[in-house]
Amino acid sequence: MGIFSNLFDKVKHLSGDFLDECKKLANTNLLDATLAACMWIAAADGEIKSEEKQKMIGYIERSEALKCYPKTEVVKLANKWGEDFQFDVGIAEENAKKVIEKVTDTDQARILVKVCCAIGAADGDFDEWEKTAVRKICNILGLPPSQFGL
Repeated sequence: MGIFSNLFDKVKHLSGDFLDECKKLANTNLLDATLAACMWIAAADGEIKSEEKQKMIGYIERSEALKCYPKTEVVKLANKWGEDFQFDVGIAEENAKKVIEKVTDTDQARILVKVCCAIGAADGDFDEWEKTAVRKICNILGLPPSQFGL
């Protein structure tokens, strides 16, 4: 019985790793779009705050679609987007638009916008700059901003 139990545990572990790899492949665009959109919102008021980054990481760690990514990978990609927005907002917005457009699933698009709204409010002030950025993201995704109270 011990041999079969050990074998079962190994198969279970390998199948879990395989499923994680499949999720990563299937959701790479969603991760990139989520991080691009979140950093766009975080940078909209001129400063990317710690509260906004923490909210974003917390969402990704709880998301069934995205929690398979190692935190170090998520932070590295988020920092890349943050640096892009701090370097040149116009170029960063155009690049973010390209990856956000790849989110074609309506449910994922709605979740993405809701996360953006949460990031905007993370520091206690969902200001007009952040709301304007979320409206732009809604338009990219083909969602009415009014659906999110904007």
